[in-house]
Amino acid sequence: MPLPRIAIVGRPNVGKSSLMNRLAGRKISIVDPTAGVTRDRVATTIEVPHAEPGEDPYQAILIDTGGYGIEDSQQLTAEVEQQIANGLADADLVLFLVDAQSGVVPLDETVAQVLRTSAGKDKPIILVANKVDAENLEPAGYDATRLGFGDPVLISATTRYQLNALYEAIREHIDFDNFSSGDEAEDKAGVLVAVVGKRNAGKSTLVNALAGEERVIVSEKEGTTRDSVDVRCELDDRVFTLIDTAGVRKTKSLAGDIEYYSQHRSLRSVRRADVCLLLIDSSVPISQVDHQLVNEINKHHRPTVVVINKWDLAEDEHTQEQYVEYLDDALKGLSFAPIVFTAASKGEGMREAVALAMNLYEQANCRMGTSKLNRAVEEITAERGPSNKHGKHAKIYYATQTGTNPPTVVLFVNDAGLFDNNYRQYLINRMRDYVDFSEVPIRLFIRGKDKMTPAERTEMKARG
Repeated sequence: MPLPRIAIVGRPNVGKSSLMNRLAGRKISIVDPTAGVTRDRVATTIEVPHAEPGEDPYQAILIDTGGYGIEDSQQLTAEVEQQIANGLADADLVLFLVDAQSGVVPLDETVAQVLRTSAGKDKPIILVANKVDAENLEPAGYDATRLGFGDPVLISATTRYQLNALYEAIREHIDFDNFSSGDEAEDKAGVLVAVVGKRNAGKSTLVNALAGEERVIVSEKEGTTRDSVDVRCELDDRVFTLIDTAGVRKTKSLAGDIEYYSQHRSLRSVRRADVCLLLIDSSVPISQVDHQLVNEINKHHRPTVVVINKWDLAEDEHTQEQYVEYLDDALKGLSFAPIVFTAASKGEGMREAVALAMNLYEQANCRMGTSKLNRAVEEITAERGPSNKHGKHAKIYYATQTGTNPPTVVLFVNDAGLFDNNYRQYLINRMRDYVDFSEVPIRLFIRGKDKMTPAERTEMKARG
């Protein structure tokens, strides 16, 4: 069986996202005093300590859900509650979280009734009273007993107070021996694919189309997605995880902390991804935000598929060839990246986008033989060498690939100063005609003789 799934459920502002981040050991969900920040199901793998010291920890999937009963500012309450219901349906264990400091309120009673009568009624439920920051606050936490789920586990997600008691309760309710280990589990992430783009480019629609379910909320309202949501998918026997991200906008247009952290996590998703799907909304012109995303992608050398989405809305105005010409002129920096035309709302082009992403992942991890690489460099420089400066002749001793993902090539030369940025870019562009990783970013380093290590000097002499 796959890893066990644990869902955190409760009304707004009881600390669900704080608990998620605490158990995960890193910031996964956005934490903000504004009610209703979390809308989608946010999931991550956590470690549950073994009862015996020295033993390997267990692993589980932890799911953060939106606050039940929130009056969403964009009228998405029904969609948020549907996501909560879906999270409950998938869960093997439910953590029913309440706020010990504010005591039981009517909305807690509503959540308790939902758990008794809907998707949570057949699930084991642990009542957890959060914000018990010290022993003197424990009596207030026991007020939650009247919700009918037994005595609560008293914890503080912010101070770690009694966190071991929660781990013990989790171990009592989950027989981890009946589930796979992290290495064997079906929940392995596979290739991480970040879906990025400006607001309303269709990112969540694409994720749901590939997931085969309403995994994230889709709305025409801008800013619907706030957290970066990981969604594990399988297609044609390939396992991959889509990272649905908040839509990026101009920095000066960000309104408040929530939008700031949403955008920050979107850009961070680029850094942790293996491949990016850059969604371009073909129904509107290329914007400054599209350029901003290209700069972020290039900054971190991420393989990228340029996904021209909503093509069903634009194909009457342009042919694909015309749009590619427009894109080449309007969006610089990814001329080497493959392009696919999609209509995510109709499920068109999805397989092609995934196939290209998988191919780019393989290219980024490709290694080229040293002899083949040196022959390529010799042919390129024979066609056009760097311009002489002050009569000094540039010489390349040898080339080698030192890394993958991104493919990294080092040229050992007599004087690195003779190779300016224009010639370096020329080398990279021409190199694409020879290498097996022509559609992904290539990192090129040029090292002069004065910077060589003794081993590199020996290699240089061996090559003449």
